Amino acid sequence: MQSLLEAIQQANFFWILFSVVVSIYGYWLRAWRWKLLLEAEDSHRVTTQRTFLATMLGYLANLLVPRAGEIARCGVLKKTDDIPMGNSIGTVILERSIDLLFMVGVIFLGFLLEREVFLNLISTLISPAALWQLVLQWIPLAIGTVIMVGILVYWLFHKYRDHGFIKKIRHFIRDFVTGLKSVRQLKNQSGFWISSVVIWIIYFLMMYAVALAIPSTANLSPSSVLMVMVMGSIGMVAPVQGGIGTFHALVAFILIGYGIAEDQSKIFAAIVHGSQVLTVLIMGGVSLVIFSKISSTKQLNNT
Repeated sequence: MQSLLEAIQQANFFWILFSVVVSIYGYWLRAWRWKLLLEAEDSHRVTTQRTFLATMLGYLANLLVPRAGEIARCGVLKKTDDIPMGNSIGTVILERSIDLLFMVGVIFLGFLLEREVFLNLISTLISPAALWQLVLQWIPLAIGTVIMVGILVYWLFHKYRDHGFIKKIRHFIRDFVTGLKSVRQLKNQSGFWISSVVIWIIYFLMMYAVALAIPSTANLSPSSVLMVMVMGSIGMVAPVQGGIGTFHALVAFILIGYGIAEDQSKIFAAIVHGSQVLTVLIMGGVSLVIFSKISSTKQLNNT
């Protein structure tokens, strides 16, 4: 903790503030991109302000329960703009799938720029033989489970197809599939795909700005920071609250590989993650107050 406090005192706060401002723009851009998906259906109209509100509340929920934010932000739009849950969840899954494809692309770019470091990391973290053995062990169970669940679902839907609850599920599934198909009906295809690229550029700028702010990491090359971003992104995918722990461990691990001292590597990870958590807490808290007022007003109007 003493080393962290000393590092914060020595840090260049201009670059940390720049990182925070850029990250807020990234959240706004993500909200705008989600709006494009939601409005692919002509029947749905929503403002970027509302999707931004929902997005920030989603990130806030992720700090409490892993992946709860994806459902929470859809629930927010259901409350504020009557967007069907099935449709919004479908767009969220589509959005996350596209993000995953871009992350794979960023990992491949990291491999091209830092091939030796990348291969050393893989050999250190993963045993191909053990991984293959694990896959062979779990494949039969996974296939059997999918078949059994599929049969059970088909039987329930066939036997109780006229039941009110089953009708609601079928309606939800129709909305969900519509949400997944929304990318094909986008009215602003170029805006959607350009914003998807810019979001990942923003992630890089956030990381690079903090690297410049700290003396121990200020001399890292852009390609090295890209590899740090790759490891941090993998850490954020882990099913833990806000990537706490996994983000710090993987970012510190790659920095140690670049010759940064262990304590300085952990301090860098803590400052990057801490500044973003603080941003989410502040923006999410403000969004929660606004959401409460919107919900109260809407409830009064309905009564």
